[in-house]
Amino acid sequence: MSNDGFFDFGATFFDVTEPLVEMPKEIERDEKIEKRSKLNLKAEKYELSTKYVYRRAFSETRLLDAFAAPGFHFEEGVSYHLLTGGDIDALSYLKAVIRQQRLEHCLISTWCMAADDVLQFREWIEQDHINRLDIYVGEIFTGSYKTEYSMLKRLYDDYPGLGRICVFRNHSKIMAGIGAKFAFGIQTSANINTNPRTEQACITIDRGLYDFYKNYFDGINSFE
Repeated sequence: MSNDGFFDFGATFFDVTEPLVEMPKEIERDEKIEKRSKLNLKAEKYELSTKYVYRRAFSETRLLDAFAAPGFHFEEGVSYHLLTGGDIDALSYLKAVIRQQRLEHCLISTWCMAADDVLQFREWIEQDHINRLDIYVGEIFTGSYKTEYSMLKRLYDDYPGLGRICVFRNHSKIMAGIGAKFAFGIQTSANINTNPRTEQACITIDRGLYDFYKNYFDGINSFE
């Protein structure tokens, strides 16, 4: 175990070439939902051969310190797999990326988020860490998280052209973005809210993965 609280299990190469699983042609849908949004329900995949690095961390401070260690930088073609606990949530991984570069574009997909997280987005935008931001939330967000939704709408009103808020039948936890140094995709079991439970995450530095996520989410129609 290293002093920064991480375990380094080395790196190996994997070829991820799982067969595509097609969605059934006939899918029963709620008529009300169908009228509000036309969703692309086909399965999609992105094939990726990459180097894997494995890490564990149990606080956001140690996570960020490790990614900010002298000489460390995210490498193209590397996937960083993490098991975490404590005060680490999905935005913790995005913080690590933003410490290394300004993001020209970032997309966030989450079922829900807390007010503090909306304030964090506002701070990053005000400090010019993110130029464009698209946020995708679950269908419960407008009703169950009314304060957070109002805060998000205010943010986009204050910064015309920032991007869009999209509400749909969403439960994915995805972040992806691009800057001058690299593009990335992040998959995590955690929503954008602090959760003391053990969670897993993967940060992959790869332009194709960013394009894969962006192309899919660009095609989603919002209920709102």
